[in-house]
Amino acid sequence: MDIPGELRIAATHEWVRINDDGTITVGITEYAQEQLGDLVFVETPEIDMTCEPEQAVAVVESVKAASDLYAPIAGQIIDANGELADSPELINDSPYESGWIFKIQPNDISDVENLMDPDDYAAMVENDS
Repeated sequence: MDIPGELRIAATHEWVRINDDGTITVGITEYAQEQLGDLVFVETPEIDMTCEPEQAVAVVESVKAASDLYAPIAGQIIDANGELADSPELINDSPYESGWIFKIQPNDISDVENLMDPDDYAAMVENDS
C-alpha cells in the first residue's frame, strides 16, 4: 500500500491532507476505493455544512455498493470536488490527488493528530484482512 507520508487517515478510510492555508482536503484511501470497485456516482457534501467527527457527509456508489463518507474531524465544509459529478472514476484513478472529495475548515487543526499515520493505517487494514 503506497500512501503519501503527509496524510493522516481515519478508521473509516478517509484520508486528510493539511493545506498551506490551514484547511484540510479529504478523500478516501486507495484501499477503500479498491474494496468498493468502479465508482459510478459521488454525492459530495453541501458547502457551508458544519460537521462533527464521524458524521456522514457524502456518499460514494460503486457497481458493488453505496457507502457513506464521514467527516474525519469537526469543522465546516468549504469546497467539494465538482469534477466528481461527471467523473467519479477520478477516485479510482487518483485517490490521493485529483480524486479528492471535499475540503474542511477545521474547528481545531490539532484534531488531525488523533488520526492514524500511514503505517498505523496499513497495519489496521492488514489486521482486517
